[in-house]
Amino acid sequence: MLEVKIITLDTTLFEGQADNITLPGAKGSFQVLKGHAPIVSNLVKGVVELSTHNESKRFEISGGIVEVLDNKIVVLV
Repeated sequence: MLEVKIITLDTTLFEGQADNITLPGAKGSFQVLKGHAPIVSNLVKGVVELSTHNESKRFEISGGIVEVLDNKIVVLV
């Protein structure tokens, strides 16, 4: 499982576990699964989508940055 935080300057949009997350990268969307290599990447306007055991969540963003490290993902939007 991935530990995911999606935060803005004002609030936390999501904090919890997910099986995978898809992010709108500057060179196209990319998916992060358990065991992904560490990365820091810019995000562009688009949709962040994450899946848990029984549901999927979507968040419209106008851009931001993501850090992936040791199955922990922080998305700043």
